[in-house]
Amino acid sequence: MLSATVLALVCFGLVMVFSTSSATALLSDGDPLGLALRQAVYALLGLAAFTAFTRMSPEGMKRLGPPALAFSAFLLLIVLVPSIGAEVNGARRWIPLGGLGNLQPSEVAKLALALWVAQALARPTARLTTPAGLAPFLLVTGVIAVLILIEPDMETAVICFAITLTMLLVAGARMKHLGVLVGVGAALATVAMLAAPYRRQRFFSFLDPWADPDGAGFQSVQAQIAVGSGGLHGVGLGDGVQKAFYLPEAHTDMILATVGEELGLIGVMAVLAAFVLFAVCGYRIALGARDLHQQVLAAGLTTFVVMQAVINIGAVLGLLPVAGVPLPFVSFGGSSLIMLLACTGILVNIGRRSPRHTGRLAAVADPAGDDRGRGHGRPRDARAGGGRRAPGAGR
Repeated sequence: MLSATVLALVCFGLVMVFSTSSATALLSDGDPLGLALRQAVYALLGLAAFTAFTRMSPEGMKRLGPPALAFSAFLLLIVLVPSIGAEVNGARRWIPLGGLGNLQPSEVAKLALALWVAQALARPTARLTTPAGLAPFLLVTGVIAVLILIEPDMETAVICFAITLTMLLVAGARMKHLGVLVGVGAALATVAMLAAPYRRQRFFSFLDPWADPDGAGFQSVQAQIAVGSGGLHGVGLGDGVQKAFYLPEAHTDMILATVGEELGLIGVMAVLAAFVLFAVCGYRIALGARDLHQQVLAAGLTTFVVMQAVINIGAVLGLLPVAGVPLPFVSFGGSSLIMLLACTGILVNIGRRSPRHTGRLAAVADPAGDDRGRGHGRPRDARAGGGRRAPGAGR
């Protein structure tokens, strides 16, 4: 079900990328198939990553965590170098790769962070009941988030913290500690928003975009016009007009607005239903995973995709400030699509290794009562094995 949902979103995204980009390309004497063909190539590369991760062993995923995090941190550093990183609209988030497009290190960092946190939480030495035990995870996440903030990209930094907090929650961290962290994080995010003039302007334009429809509120206003123009059924696929130089970033961050205009409320609700289905499948996989490493990894990756979707959809519909976050699997973008398909491959991998009967967060013991595959050293619920602990349980 998860694979089918993602495949449907990717195919739908190819259609919408062509619809949103072809009009402006024709009006500019460009190739109407240009961006759609590039997105198709990214989708093929993403499917290759999907296939590779579906076949990777759990031990391979654990070993991948530290080098992946180190590599992503290196990319986040070099993208800030003016001679290497490309600056677009005041942000330095991309590394040009010539004819292959651009690499966005922050997309790599989200997956790498989840892999590292999962393997660190699976270590027997991990202690989450005290603030000191949480410190290493918060420190690493904080360093990654600061590097992303410098680009600047506040929304992705928030997603990184959400990934880590979700994984800590699933691993057994205390709610009172996580509550304090959420409060501190919200305060720091508020300070970061007010400290940067463009973020402050974006927030106040979110409160009333129509106060400055030709300035700070332009993108939000045009998105609302596009969605409102579609009505229930839309004006027809390919017949939207907002994408033709009216709606900024129509093929990336604001692609859902074009969906609303051309396919109407029905199209938007179908996209929302797909992401709800993704969330249900992802968290069910987390609930049924065999051991702590797979549980927290599945939960973190599902949160990564779902939260990114919520931020994008909220921005398009005017429920959240405008953010530079693409709609997962649908928006144009190579780095995002490849990393998201890699995440899906990991989730499918974990789901295939799950016991047949799922339902509790702790791993289910096998019929013989052996605790193979648990790996996190927690005492087994006596009810799962008929009231008797198997030999060697709790190792």
